[in-house]
This record gives sequence, C-alpha cells and structure tokens, in this order.
Amino acid sequence: MNYTDLTIRLALSFIALLVLTRVMGRKELSQITFHNFVSAVAIGNIGGSLATEGKLSIAQGLYALAGWSLFTIALGLIDLKSKKARKLINGDALIVIKGGKIMERALRKARLDMDSLNLMLRKKNVFSLADVDYAIFETDGTLSVMKKEPKQTVTKEDVGLYKLGGIIPIGTEVISDGKINYKNLQLLDLKPIWLEQQLRKAGVGSAAEVFFAEVQKDGSLYIDRKDDQIH
Repeated sequence: MNYTDLTIRLALSFIALLVLTRVMGRKELSQITFHNFVSAVAIGNIGGSLATEGKLSIAQGLYALAGWSLFTIALGLIDLKSKKARKLINGDALIVIKGGKIMERALRKARLDMDSLNLMLRKKNVFSLADVDYAIFETDGTLSVMKKEPKQTVTKEDVGLYKLGGIIPIGTEVISDGKINYKNLQLLDLKPIWLEQQLRKAGVGSAAEVFFAEVQKDGSLYIDRKDDQIH
C-alpha cells in the first residue's frame, strides 16, 4: 500500500468515525456503559483496520463501520424503550453504602475493594466513610454520594426559609415512561391510590401521561409529563 492509498484510507476512516459517532449520539461519549464500551472498542478497531489494513477494501471497511453503528443505535433504542432490556444490558445501580453502613455483598457484586471505594469517595471530596449516608455505584462506573446531614452544604432549607419533613433518604422513582414502579411504592410504604391522588392534584389523568415521577425527600411528588416542548 503506497502513501497515497494510506492517506485516502486515513482520511476516510477519520471522517467515517466522526460522522458515525455524531449519529450515535453524545451518550457514547458521556456514559460508558457495558454496550457503549464494547461498541467503542469494536468501532475503533474497525476504523484502525480501515486506515492501515491493505487487505480490507475501503468498501468493506465502511460497510463494517456502518453495520456496527446500526447495531449500536438499535441496541440504544431498545435500551431507551424497555426498562427490562436496560437492566439486562447495563445491570442495576448498586447501593454500596446505606444509612452509613457498608454493604459488603453489593461491594463484592460490583467487584470493588475498600481501596477503590475510598479512592472514589475522595474524588467526591469525601475523606471519611463516617461522613457518608448513601453511596450508589452507578451503571457507568461512577459513584454518587449523599453525605450525612451535618456534613451537607448549607441550603435555604437549613436556615429556615423552607420547612420540609425529610421522610425518605433519597428521591425515589415511582413512574418511568408511563409505568408505575410498584416495588418502589411498597418500599416507601405508599399505596397506588396515593399516587393516583397526587397525579389528580397535579392535573394528570393517569400514569400513562407521565414520563417520570419521583417521590422527593420531603414526601412531595415531582412529575414530568410526556412530550414536553422545548421553547
């Protein structure tokens, strides 16, 4: 393969990867979940082969890139539409610290040791496990941390401008894409009729009209309807 062919292949590979990454969306860059990681590695290898492997024709290389990208987009759509598929593909977020106590089983399931957990906490500016109320190991490999109340940043609520009940430790999903999460309702000791009443108060006819709803720390219900318009 001469330098002219190599230059053409490099240019085509770069342009193809740039276009396909743009088509696949920002999630490929911002959230490295299991299938995002596999997709990124495979597409990178195909792009590299297209640029340098003389035995692979340009047409075959572009076809392979486009085909793998289509698989990735299709899997992303399935992930978006089906919660069961999303759990199967990416797994569940794991609570590794709950109520200030380390969940050893969750740590083992996440394949985290204490050194790794402490490192991730330090990246969140937490230097003592005693300061942590909840820590959740997310499906993209990051750690979300909620400090204990005495260690949290002071807000307007704390200085008395608002009065909240604080009945649950973290916001909890009760509706996702029009479907009620009965398991979470049960964990919160709430009845479906309570949810229906809250929806009616907000002028919502049924859960099917709701894209996402979450019970907040103060017991109120946050509601986001489907098909919101961005102005």
